[in-house]
Amino acid sequence: MQRAIACASLAHGESLLSNPSDSADCRAALGVAAGLGAALGQRGGRLSIRGARRKVADAVSDSAPRILSCGESGLCMRMFSPIAALFPGETLLEAEGSLRKRPLAMLDGALEALGASCRSTGGFAPVSVRGPLHGGVASVDGSESSQFITGLLIALAAAEGDSRIQVEGMVSGGYVELTIDTMRAFGVEVGRPSGSSFTVAGGQVYKPAGFEVEGDWSGAAFLVVAASIAADRAPLRIAGLRLRSSQPDLAILEAARAAGASIQRGVDWVEVGRSRLDAFSFDATDCPDLFPPLVALAAVCEGESVLRGARRLRAKESDRATALAEAFGRLGALVRVEGDLMMITGRPRLEACPIDSHGDHRIAMAAAVAALAAEGRVEIEGAECVAKSWPHFFEDLDGLRRP
Repeated sequence: MQRAIACASLAHGESLLSNPSDSADCRAALGVAAGLGAALGQRGGRLSIRGARRKVADAVSDSAPRILSCGESGLCMRMFSPIAALFPGETLLEAEGSLRKRPLAMLDGALEALGASCRSTGGFAPVSVRGPLHGGVASVDGSESSQFITGLLIALAAAEGDSRIQVEGMVSGGYVELTIDTMRAFGVEVGRPSGSSFTVAGGQVYKPAGFEVEGDWSGAAFLVVAASIAADRAPLRIAGLRLRSSQPDLAILEAARAAGASIQRGVDWVEVGRSRLDAFSFDATDCPDLFPPLVALAAVCEGESVLRGARRLRAKESDRATALAEAFGRLGALVRVEGDLMMITGRPRLEACPIDSHGDHRIAMAAAVAALAAEGRVEIEGAECVAKSWPHFFEDLDGLRRP
């Protein structure tokens, strides 16, 4: 949804987004889009976004900086930094909570090479951006995150000149594909001569569109694990999902099947049933947000499961490697991290205990799902943090109980 918000905010006309999310991250993106001049509204249950780049471009460029908050959304901060450089004047993008501690140094050099001015605060938020973004040739470090690449591609299509971006060490390439798919829906194209380089013709025009926001596989992963653990009498059907999505977290189905879960697919749904669960191995390097639900799954599997990609967990909403080891150790699983590997030795029944979410929405949801296999009550401290991505998670999980 954040990608669609960004594209719609650059379109010349009104776009309508169906299946919108009311998560805190998406609300932050809407706030930044509005701060850059987009007009927001509702029409028949759909979100209306009217782009206003032309209007803002006529504004005086030497006025006081626009001060916009990205909340705790890393994607919002990294994506809108290059987009803000399309607008005149200075934009100051501020952060809240855990985002203040997440690295942003990759923004500075690339934007300077493409004509804009960008200053982070010692590699962290807040970030000051001043255009114009001209386009050109730049090399980008993609080993930490693909989110800045998303913002560059979206912004460079509307810049004056043509651009070529070379990405070094790119991870989570599926999210870049999702970005390119979203841009195409708004009439804009990106070339990809190789897996790590991109060409973007400047001067393209974003067209208003009717856009259906995909169901979120990152959230659905918790339901897949919940059903694998606790769907005793009937499988759980999860609808509203694209089975041919570019979202990397679609890989949860592969991991759950490897653990022994029963999975059936339909056109836009999956059914997940409980079965005997055994230890499994899975490479989550390109889908690190799957680590919390995968650890919850591994915690109830017989034997030692091995997950690869643990190095990518240090700079999330929490130090997820440490937070997961702590939380699931309290629940009775044995969690070890060695370099890029996380090893989890599970047990069929977990222990009742209090869990600290560390203010991380995915840790809170993983603990809640694991609690379905606990011998008693699990209390989750800071559980309200789920609002970042799924405000009604606990109500929805409670609604799955059979009468």
